[in-house]
Amino acid sequence: MASLQVEVVHALPGAQTCVRVSLPAGATVGDALEKSGLLELARGKVGIFGRLVRLDSPVADGDRIEIYRPLAVDPKEARRRRAARRR
Repeated sequence: MASLQVEVVHALPGAQTCVRVSLPAGATVGDALEKSGLLELARGKVGIFGRLVRLDSPVADGDRIEIYRPLAVDPKEARRRRAARRR
């Protein structure tokens, strides 16, 4: 059976975690997260090369699975604050 090589990444402001894993053909994003040991970090959204996917989405050889962290501030609220400071 063919083996897939994927990369699971998670970034914080001061640190980055990057784990390469080998998976069997037909594996999912959830399988990759579990094998990487980073499943507990995937409380929010995940994606493959910047595109949001579900945990049951299949992975392809060479994919980069990204674990996204929640936003610190809503972008609309941040714009309002900046506009208020300029006045």
